[in-house]
Amino acid sequence: MNDFDSKDFFTDPSFIPDPHPYFDHLRSKCPVQFIEPRGVVAVTGFDECLAVLRDTSTYSNINAATGPFPGMPFTPEGDDISEQIEQHRPEIPLNEHLVTMDPPKHTRIRRLLAGLFTPRRLDENEEFMWRLADRLIDTFHASGKVELLHEYAQPFALLTVADLLGVPEADHAAFVAHLSSQTPGAMAEDGALGANPLEFLDSKFSNYIETRRREPVGDVLSILAESRYSDGETPDVVELVRLATFLFGAGQDTTARLITASFRLLGENPELQKQLREDHSLVPQFVEEALRLEGPVKSDFRLAKKKTTLGGVDIPAGTPVMVSLPAGNRDPQRFPDPHEFRLDRDNAREHIAFGRGVHSCPGGPLARVEARVTIERLLDRMADIKISEEKHGPADDRHFTYEPTYILRGLASIHLEFTPV
Repeated sequence: MNDFDSKDFFTDPSFIPDPHPYFDHLRSKCPVQFIEPRGVVAVTGFDECLAVLRDTSTYSNINAATGPFPGMPFTPEGDDISEQIEQHRPEIPLNEHLVTMDPPKHTRIRRLLAGLFTPRRLDENEEFMWRLADRLIDTFHASGKVELLHEYAQPFALLTVADLLGVPEADHAAFVAHLSSQTPGAMAEDGALGANPLEFLDSKFSNYIETRRREPVGDVLSILAESRYSDGETPDVVELVRLATFLFGAGQDTTARLITASFRLLGENPELQKQLREDHSLVPQFVEEALRLEGPVKSDFRLAKKKTTLGGVDIPAGTPVMVSLPAGNRDPQRFPDPHEFRLDRDNAREHIAFGRGVHSCPGGPLARVEARVTIERLLDRMADIKISEEKHGPADDRHFTYEPTYILRGLASIHLEFTPV
């Protein structure tokens, strides 16, 4: 017996180390399930998750970054609250960022990213990644040990995004110092959200973009500063600043968690390390299965704009909907033996770790490259990678600490030992 139904998923720390038994419990009852005491609908089936993610006419992203907290600043009235959402949108936390926008504004803003994610720019960014990976590895290589999250994964992911956006290298150290320890979605005792990790970036990017508009120099920041909407209108500086800060907030932390999750899997499996070392062409498939099994986003949220029915369950307008991406990725109806890691899983890439639909993660392709570069480089330079027994216990009694957040799934640290190559 368990007491899942008597606990609050959003504040109870017992769900942090491993939420999957709880998600399995919910799915076994119904893949669309009201959970208390928050009045949230939890969606844990793969098909049902897809249905919500793709349906922007029924579900709003206004609460995507916060979930049920602090609640809406209005009382839902009627079977369609679309007008109420728009009327009160300025009062809702993080409403200015891309993740909380709905079409058509979301469509208009997201198109500005096209100039940043060009093939040429991504190729240049990958070249930077290889150099950065070696530079970071050099700092701990001789010691034969590393705490991978803080010594490698966070600075690597953060500086990769900084390079992509054209942040001057002279400012890289300041970005690492201010941003690498932030954890979006961290829980306080009352379930409230912690500090907004995007605040530091506002002044930096305001200055960058205003300077490049006066004096463009042909770099990435100049491209961002001179970007135009599809109708030719010039975005306000604040809109471009928010877009840049969103990319930092959404991209660097989740990619760092993907890297640490990948090396927890590798550190427990010497044979898997051997396979990937001998054949780097297997690394992309490894990354997809790692994303399916341990994706960094635990919960994605929507607000029902209209009265609807999902999976046979009636959902009133104004209901917060929790789309559990990792639960969908372990739905046995889609992925046989879903809790097992299988390098040869033929449908691993069907996972929804990056979401789907118009709000699918714009940095998904970038994250895949970051993970591939990291895995190849660390495997080339580190032999016999093991989980530190001193820090995490023996193989039959591991102890890991995860960040206390209902939005992200991420190790707070992971200590590895290895033989330098």
